[in-house]
Amino acid sequence: MAQNRDGKMSREEAGRMGGEATAKKHDREFYQEIGQKGGEATAESHDKDFYQEIGQKGGEATADSHGREFYQEIGRKGGEARGNDSNDSDDGKMSREEAGRKGGEARARQRERE
Repeated sequence: MAQNRDGKMSREEAGRMGGEATAKKHDREFYQEIGQKGGEATAESHDKDFYQEIGQKGGEATADSHGREFYQEIGRKGGEARGNDSNDSDDGKMSREEAGRKGGEARARQRERE
């Protein structure tokens, strides 16, 4: 047990133990419900700009921690998933798979220039 200078349980240790006790008492549904309530409360108190800003920050953080291969892979997977959703019609348009691949490659090139 981690203790502070007074020989008492540290705040970190107390928080960990409390979290573990709570997790034992509640099931997945409980956490889904409180998560939904929190999301609804946040949505009521924030506007579109707030969500755009946190989305931008999240995208930048992801870009900082992933390389070219990551974006190529998610572009390929996204294209394949979208391609599976459609009826492969030959209407002269680029396939969704091809669009996803090209998007991943374009993002990777953009990251290289940054």
